[in-house]
Amino acid sequence: MTSKIIRALAYNDEIRVFVIDGLEVVETARKTHETWYTATAAMGRMIMATSLLAANLKGSDRLVTVIEGQGPIGRIVVHGNSHGETRAAIDHPHVSLPLNEQGKIDVSAGIGLPGFLTVSKYIENMEPFNGTVELISGEIAEDFTYYLAVSEQTPSAMGLSVLVDADEHILSAGGFLIQVLPGASEETIQQLEKTIQQIGRLSDKLQSGLTSEKLLDYLVGEGNSRIIATQDITYHCPCDKAFYADKLMLLGESELQLLIDEQRQAEVVCHYCSKHYDFSQSELETLIERIHSKETE
Repeated sequence: MTSKIIRALAYNDEIRVFVIDGLEVVETARKTHETWYTATAAMGRMIMATSLLAANLKGSDRLVTVIEGQGPIGRIVVHGNSHGETRAAIDHPHVSLPLNEQGKIDVSAGIGLPGFLTVSKYIENMEPFNGTVELISGEIAEDFTYYLAVSEQTPSAMGLSVLVDADEHILSAGGFLIQVLPGASEETIQQLEKTIQQIGRLSDKLQSGLTSEKLLDYLVGEGNSRIIATQDITYHCPCDKAFYADKLMLLGESELQLLIDEQRQAEVVCHYCSKHYDFSQSELETLIERIHSKETE
């Protein structure tokens, strides 16, 4: 089933809620990068967190999130846009650590503190926005909640969960983002805080088969919200051979000639979709000719 995000307003439109069913998109990412379970959970949470933030974008708007700590996973980079498309790159996909004291996947240890979370937004007709915060836990949802409070001054609560089975397949993946809108009453804020404290472990709710619609009701109470939009979320990388041909040209004539002399070919692997692009000797020679043409223009 296709992953999706539900957008809703709650408590007399004083609260904005996003709920994501990320099973399909996270499973696609897992297969693409052949991740092991700790890396899978971390990457999956990053993909869903980025998609939740991107659900607020419009038109050609897009964003990029980066998390990097001192743990064995290294750096995770995720792109998201207003069309529900996302893609991810991860430094070290083969990370499986012992479970934490709660018997859960130890994402925090995989990310490792100290570290940083950066969100870069590219909004049409505006200067790019970059916000960076120190990681407070490495659990990702808490770090995004902290980022939203500090960098965007938006009171928020985010929850994320990725459950992986013994064969490394995704059993469940989902999450939510709740944001208080300007003008919300103190009563609404207090009610929301009380509800959030009673949520419990999100993984248990998702594992029990709770749908996105039911999770929305669980978060804000049945009858307290109205769904305003539903959007499909897909794993999509826009790369092609022409894109990487341009990247190879950036190496310059001498480096391309070295590739020809030593290897007679070049292979490029996309960090986001793992596609392989092969360039023959004649294709590399054509790239050198293109460099010459640009220099004489």
